[in-house]
Amino acid sequence: MEEERATRVVASLRDRNVFAHVKLPHAGITQYGIRVVLPDGREAIWDNDGTAGLEAQIMRDGVLVGFVPSIPGSENFGDEQIITAIAGADYDQPIGRSSPVNRTGGGRVSAPPRPLGLADRLRRTFRN
Repeated sequence: MEEERATRVVASLRDRNVFAHVKLPHAGITQYGIRVVLPDGREAIWDNDGTAGLEAQIMRDGVLVGFVPSIPGSENFGDEQIITAIAGADYDQPIGRSSPVNRTGGGRVSAPPRPLGLADRLRRTFRN
């Protein structure tokens, strides 16, 4: 998306209490994106790859940990539709990963625990 549009979308997202920033283009791509900082230390990078559809990569410490697949019809979205899609996205469901199966017992393996948020880490650090 263009810089002006990305700036408008970020301003509207911030009005909805979404911690968003304009993501500057990287080498060879003139498209701007939107970076949404998530409470658990991950970040979602929206529409920074130059494709027409709206999608996001979910990153933690520079490593891809999930994604929001391209939203059908999003190449024709207006600003309000983009804002609604980004603000309402489910960032906790990693798409494209198979669920693990316990090879010995045949049952499903439970998912690893979610990483602690900042508030929980601070509580544990400063607990009496």
